[in-house]
Amino acid sequence: MLKEYKNESYADFSLPENNAGMQTALRLVDSQKGAFYPLVIGGERITTPQRIKSVNPSLKGEIIAWSASAEIEHAELAVQSAQKAFLPWSATSSRQRVGYLLKAAGMMKKRKFEFNSWLVEEAGKNWQEAEADTAEAIDFMQYYAQLMLHVDRGMPVQACPGETNECFYIPLGVGLIIAPWNFPLAILVGMTAAAIVAGNTVVIKPASATVAIAAKFVELLEQAGLPDGVVNFLPGSGTVIGDYLVRHPGVRFINFTGSKDVGIRIAGLAAEVSPGQKWIKRASLEMGGKNAIIVDAEADLEDAAAGIVASAFGFQGQKCSACSRAIIDKTVYNEILSIIEYKVRQLNVGSARQFGVNMGPVIDAGAYQKIMHYIDIGKTEGRLICGGEGSSNEGFFIQPTVFADVLPAARIANDEIFGPVLALIKAQNFEDALCIANSTEYGLTGGVYSRNRAKLERARSEFHVGNLYFNRKCTGALVGVQPFGGFNMSGTDSKAGGADYLLLFMQAKSVTERL
Repeated sequence: MLKEYKNESYADFSLPENNAGMQTALRLVDSQKGAFYPLVIGGERITTPQRIKSVNPSLKGEIIAWSASAEIEHAELAVQSAQKAFLPWSATSSRQRVGYLLKAAGMMKKRKFEFNSWLVEEAGKNWQEAEADTAEAIDFMQYYAQLMLHVDRGMPVQACPGETNECFYIPLGVGLIIAPWNFPLAILVGMTAAAIVAGNTVVIKPASATVAIAAKFVELLEQAGLPDGVVNFLPGSGTVIGDYLVRHPGVRFINFTGSKDVGIRIAGLAAEVSPGQKWIKRASLEMGGKNAIIVDAEADLEDAAAGIVASAFGFQGQKCSACSRAIIDKTVYNEILSIIEYKVRQLNVGSARQFGVNMGPVIDAGAYQKIMHYIDIGKTEGRLICGGEGSSNEGFFIQPTVFADVLPAARIANDEIFGPVLALIKAQNFEDALCIANSTEYGLTGGVYSRNRAKLERARSEFHVGNLYFNRKCTGALVGVQPFGGFNMSGTDSKAGGADYLLLFMQAKSVTERL
């Protein structure tokens, strides 16, 4: 009997034993910095002359890791390896596949602070954000393991006299997993775990900025005994191997998390039928967001301000779920603006390694330059309340930035900036606020603060987002509790961490026998 699924609890780092555990884990990571990680294809480690360099965004002169960088021939070999492993893996019982996931989850639990430390040093997450990332990765493995045993029962069908009928689910085949850098452990683990527990084999292409974290996860799967070829580790340039893999006739599905532009390109390429291809590829895409929190005239303003600040500046705003627009009823606009400003000015920015830091660095020089460009645009589109400055001398640090009096049509109110920039927008009333909230091309997360039940119920039906939150922040969806995925240009609403997620990686087969 499996234990009942329960979300992994978060460590309290104010406790001396947990603080000491993280410090020890950080020293362990220090001892492993600069290591080289080869490709892993069919269990074989392959080096390449090309290299990917991962650096510490808090200290840009420090190299976290090197990895091999795959070329076309390696991509082809990885697909072939996954194809070879598919038949024996798909024939492996669901309970055995579940066992591998649960074993890996148990191992990650024991090494939680170690994985946290890689997230701190390579992704620039503060301790609490890193803890949440690792906990979510554990949750995904445990939740999908439990879910697979339910899916294995098949689809309920009606009885028919003179026949026996059943409808059950079988895996799709070889999949391509393209993971992001912002949740380099949780999202990679979730996409991979769901695909393989359903009986598929995969090629994973991690983000180059966080390649060491991905390599550590692959090592964990190997240590858990996962058969060779079920997961193939293929870091490399998206322009070199990404299109090739998406177009490959042997790839049955693509699971992607990342930017809107790349997601749209993948959707287009996946829709094309390559010579020798026998199927229509499935593409599950989780893209961006321009998420809004509405503050009604009848809201608890202190609570609303706290939720907005947490949603906007957690992990430096580098979450697809982050609040980048606060849409505020004009009658309480000035009052809550002052509360938000006060709370933002209390945030401290510094090295993610330093315990107690609220905000670490943004991920790299490209992100830094893009965000600072949008801050310059914001200075022409709104009134700068706080922040607006950055420093890239040692790491890629940007102050939490708030612009007031932003118009709904402004660029900073519509473009996904993916950084610590918040636009405050004045609404005439609740209806106007809903209209503004729905005015972008995205539809991922949203929030409403109000004590008025009728307004909340109206938002329930009219606020067009995949994840809607009332009187709380709009980030931090829990696996199994708040299935995650968005509408419109935010993706295919694939609902990661939800009860129907595994079906994205399976197909239903109906069998009838006449008696």
